[in-house]
Amino acid sequence: MSSIEIGLNLVFVGHAEKSFAEGIKLAAQFGYKYVEPCVATGHDLLALGGYYHMLSMQDDPLEVKEQLDALRLKPSAVSAHAGLMRPEVAIPYLTQAIRYAADIGAPVITTDEGRKPLWMSEEEAFQIMRYTVRQVMKTAERYGIAVGLEPHEQYTVRRDTLMRLLELSDSPCWMVNWDTGNYYLGGKDDPYETLELIANRVCHMHAKDIALQQSEAERGQVTGTPVGCACGDGVIDWAAVIAVCRTCPRDIVFSVECGTVEQAGRSIEHLKSLL
Repeated sequence: MSSIEIGLNLVFVGHAEKSFAEGIKLAAQFGYKYVEPCVATGHDLLALGGYYHMLSMQDDPLEVKEQLDALRLKPSAVSAHAGLMRPEVAIPYLTQAIRYAADIGAPVITTDEGRKPLWMSEEEAFQIMRYTVRQVMKTAERYGIAVGLEPHEQYTVRRDTLMRLLELSDSPCWMVNWDTGNYYLGGKDDPYETLELIANRVCHMHAKDIALQQSEAERGQVTGTPVGCACGDGVIDWAAVIAVCRTCPRDIVFSVECGTVEQAGRSIEHLKSLL
């Protein structure tokens, strides 16, 4: 039976216009043991000004590790989303993110397929994504970092095309970062049955709850959402999610993906009560 830990995606501090440093301090104060940094290839002026949590991979990753170590926090993953249909962007970005993750001690990076351009056919899309994935897996295997494909766009929120994406590579590093909220909102297939089907490929989870009002307005109309409500306040059956994750071959971190500081505090209390 796998172990389940609770972490926090640092997107929660965006609403409060707080920096990475302030975000990890809040995470530690709430009792989280893991956090999920987000990285960019260049510098962002707002992030440099301390208005949100984005990190630049041009800066020293060991400085970030020192900050985490000082608060006794571990990185559960590095958020490194780059559309797989854009190999000219995704390959250099994801391979750099893999090296960054290795430096700070994160076992996973997360990504998604991206949005398909109007001029590209579905068959072309899968051929291009196969090329991207297989290139990236070479680096992932060298560093021992899992690449977690996240349900977030047109193909990952459908069971048939999600399975097709997972078949693009037989690398042990090609895995799934399950997003409870995004797959639920996709509305194509039962999220708990699909999670059970791919449980052996799950390496990390975005613990995202969806408010009833958002569910009623958007389910089946969208492929994802940036953040959810506090875990326990929405429609996600967390007991069912936990039951499936107990069967995963890897230990899993539930990285809470909510929208506010207050929701981050309530989410950990709800998940702890179930675990």
